Amino acid sequence: MKYVTFRNPHGEIRAGWIEGSHIVDMHVLSGGTLPDNLLQLVQEHEALSATVQKVRQAIADKGISAHAAGVYDPDQITLMAPIPNPPSFRDFFVFEEHVRNARKRRGLSVPEEWYNIPVYYFSNHHAIIGPNEKVEFPSKSKEWDYELEMACVIGKKGRNIPADEAEDYIFGYCILNDWSARDLQRQEMSVGLGPAKGKDFATSIGPYLVTKDELAPYRSGNLFNLEMTATVNGRLLSKGNFNTAHYSFGQMIERASDTATLHPGDLIGSGTVGTGCLLELGTEVHPWLKSGDKVTLRITGLGVLENEVK
Repeated sequence: MKYVTFRNPHGEIRAGWIEGSHIVDMHVLSGGTLPDNLLQLVQEHEALSATVQKVRQAIADKGISAHAAGVYDPDQITLMAPIPNPPSFRDFFVFEEHVRNARKRRGLSVPEEWYNIPVYYFSNHHAIIGPNEKVEFPSKSKEWDYELEMACVIGKKGRNIPADEAEDYIFGYCILNDWSARDLQRQEMSVGLGPAKGKDFATSIGPYLVTKDELAPYRSGNLFNLEMTATVNGRLLSKGNFNTAHYSFGQMIERASDTATLHPGDLIGSGTVGTGCLLELGTEVHPWLKSGDKVTLRITGLGVLENEVK
């Protein structure tokens, strides 16, 4: 399934899923049995799964009309970040090509420790935005960048989760753009902390949250064979595949949950795929982003996530 959060024609923020060519409001179609927000569904999905299937079966039996209450055509609603308010957001660093390219531009090699543990940082879970929302970079920054990533959303509470059991703790996946103010990031990290201020102004996710069963056909060992691309104003700049990740989401979850509790709705990013940002490509390939630029990320099975720079 593809779950969505959206603003309906009345300006109300609701949640549901894509059913054929329509968007359905799960709260309305279930007669109020299902919640009106996606975070609550993720938190209670094991108890609510039978109700979800009952609603879907009713739709299959009776058909669906765009004129019915709680049913919308895509052009009637505005998609938002599927989980606008995740309890936390960790972003990892799992693609060797990205690490190698980015560090090479600073005259550095990949540290040996990177091959021993998957590393991550915490970012601002209150600065999540959705598809087609405008991205405002910090006024003190001039080096504006995108980052092409994939993310998973945790589906149940867990602590000290082994990598080979982590799949049971994942609810679904989505595209993630970890926007970066590179000059602020570089300034802050020179002190030995960060990249907080270079990242905490905006992170895009969407356009929907895809349940893990839909990605089963793309599974390749512990990874997924998913093509990942990024364009700026229609020009293809980044192209990679999730199957080049050095660490799986299972290994990321094992690391994140080591002596720490993960909660339903927690967002975990993969880090940038190789060639997936302007920092790697260099300004000789494309200048830093500017106001009016449109950045479009595509990942097989996860859709298209587009944002314009404000």
